[in-house]
Parts: sequence; C-alpha cells; structure tokens
Amino acid sequence: MKVAVVGAGAIGAYAGAALHRAGAEVHLIARGPHLAAMRRDGVRVLSPRGDFTARPAATDDPSEVGPVDYVFLGLKANSYAVSGPLVHPLLHDRTALIAAQNGIPWWYFHGLSGPHAGRRIDSVDPAGTVSATLPPERAIGCVVYAATEIEAPGVVRHLEGTRVSIGEPDRTVSQRCHDFSEAMAAGGLKCPVEPDLRNDIWIKLIGNISFNPISALARATMGQICRHPDTRALVGSMMRETLGVAAAVGCRPEISVERRIAGAERVGDHKTSTLQDLEKGKPLELDVLLAAVVELADLAGAPVPTLRAVHALAGLLATTSSATTATAGSAP
Repeated sequence: MKVAVVGAGAIGAYAGAALHRAGAEVHLIARGPHLAAMRRDGVRVLSPRGDFTARPAATDDPSEVGPVDYVFLGLKANSYAVSGPLVHPLLHDRTALIAAQNGIPWWYFHGLSGPHAGRRIDSVDPAGTVSATLPPERAIGCVVYAATEIEAPGVVRHLEGTRVSIGEPDRTVSQRCHDFSEAMAAGGLKCPVEPDLRNDIWIKLIGNISFNPISALARATMGQICRHPDTRALVGSMMRETLGVAAAVGCRPEISVERRIAGAERVGDHKTSTLQDLEKGKPLELDVLLAAVVELADLAGAPVPTLRAVHALAGLLATTSSATTATAGSAP
C-alpha cells in the first residue's frame, strides 16, 4: 500500500506515522521547519499510549512521490479548491481521497438517492471548484476523533483518542475502505468502516458548530464556555438546531446534547482550532462548520435562528480578522 499525506500537520503526520509503523509506504508532504525536522529526525509521536518515532519519506514536491493508492488530506477544507498542484501528481485511475476534515464535506450528497441526490453545497464547494479538484467519486469520508497538536517541528503530541472513522459516500462497505482500515489498525489506531459515515459527521459537527465559533467570538476555552450559564445554553440551542437540520436532510444521529456538552466540559480549558487560527492570524474554517449547515437549513426548510445569528457574527469576525492580518502584513 502506498499512501501520500498531503498537509502532514498534527493529524496528518500522526496518521502517516501510524501507517508507516504498520508497513505501508508513506510519503509526507509538508513544508517549512516541520518538513526539515521530519526529513532529519522522522516523526516523533509523544502519546500516553507510548512514544515512538517513525521515519517515512518527506518532501514538499508531490511529483517526487508519483501516483499512490490513497491520498490522506490533512489540509484545512478552505484550501481544497486550490490543492490541485499538491494532489494531482499523486493520482492514478483508482487513487482514493481521504479528507480528514471537520464539518460538512463537499461530497455530502454524492452517492445518495432522494430529492437532494448529487446536489452541490455552494458554501463548501463554490461553483464546483472543490469537486473539480477533488472528484467526489474518489472520496472516502473520514471523521477524526483523535486529538493531536504540533509540539515542535517534527514532534506530534497525541492528546487523546485513536479513532479515525471512514466510510463510502454511497454507504457501501468497499474493499478500499477495508484495506485502509486494516493498515491503520495495524499501526495502532482504531479505524472502523461505517456503513453511513454521515451519522459520525453530524455527531462531531454539533460540537464544532457551537464551540468553535463561540470560542473565537468570546476568546474563550471550551471549559470557560461550558461554565458560563448563558454560553452553555447557547451551545445547547445551536446543537439542537443542528440536529434538526440533520433530520431534515434524512440523518438522525443518536446523540444526547446534554452528554455532548458534559463531554466538552471534561476536556477543560482547551482552545478550539478556530480560536487557535484566529490567534495565529490564519483564515477561519467556518464555511464547512456553520455556513454549510445554514445552507442545508434553507434547502430543507429547517428553522435555525440561533445558528443564523452566530453565523452573522462569525462571518463578520472572519472578515475583520482577515483585514487586520492583511493590514499588518503590509505595514512597513
């Protein structure tokens, strides 16, 4: 099995290291000091399950790698439309794309029957630019429950969880999913093949859609949001509205809002990825988390007043933070 990890950041390098440990031929595609460290010292994983070092190949040039069986995408979803130069040199006729993204994926209605079959979601696939770059028929869905972070260049801190669920958009259980699942398991990760991964997408999304934008707007950790009664209630409202949208488009994940909030509270004073991106001056990955669900609500006629209000505020934040970053970058 030959695997390329495009965007070998925290989760990409962690998955790549596990696959390499399982005996797969792995190529990590990254850049900057992180790439230099991985080339020199390999990927060092620090984990409560035991530390280890893996030494897969690492490069910034996918043309050096050539076609692979699987491309594991560790990029932010807002960069998918322009990822062609990184991805296309890695493709052959049967190459599968496994996108480790949060939120609603660009392939969401691919392979489904019913009134929305094949529909494009504009907020995550504007003018079809993502589908043109990453064809939906190549996609294997992926929901990551493992929490990792880059502690230093070439060093990945595994915080908790080892589950990386995958599944076909058309709800079949394919050989390509089975083979990838086996390789991940051999490397020490849980990788169940789900007959309908959309349930997992919504279960994880109800946390991301609420905590991520609120944390950025309030500059608050998950623990702080949960301990403040009004923001705790706001999270509950956003989660319930999100589950209503899921039901309206034909998906009914079994999840308790109260248990989901309690689980987030146990995580403690953790900064969401959106807050971390805001603090680093990076673009905010909110379209797949929030805009897409509002778009689906409009499509299905589901009422989402709280989501709309937070979407408006988060959209303004994204605009003003981008403008501030651009101004700072152009200052003498």
